[in-house]
Amino acid sequence: MIVNDPATLAEVTAQFERYEQALVANDVAVLDELFWDSPLTLRYGATEILHGYAEIQAFRAGRPAQGLARRLGRTVITTYGTDFATANTTFQREGSDRTGRQSQSWVRLPGIGWRVVAAHVSLIG
Repeated sequence: MIVNDPATLAEVTAQFERYEQALVANDVAVLDELFWDSPLTLRYGATEILHGYAEIQAFRAGRPAQGLARRLGRTVITTYGTDFATANTTFQREGSDRTGRQSQSWVRLPGIGWRVVAAHVSLIG
């Protein structure tokens, strides 16, 4: 198994950056697209525990569209082979001194490409 194959790393990095742009712009269509449409997909947030794509999609649809801007800290993306990756980053929202953490597991799925299959967001302090 090759860790951080340059081509695979570039693909996942591009999807991670696309996700980040959609997150701060509240582009719900792109956010929905980038999560695997499956009851097995998980997203544990700072205030929510979401099991399955339907719960994640409902959360996104009801989330406030303001106050989403943030600065990323150290981002680490690691690929394992050509079909699995993790993306981890820290962040700070504008006007807040709290540090957030975000972890994502990405899988390349046949016919649809890279999707988040599990995500976790939490705040320190």
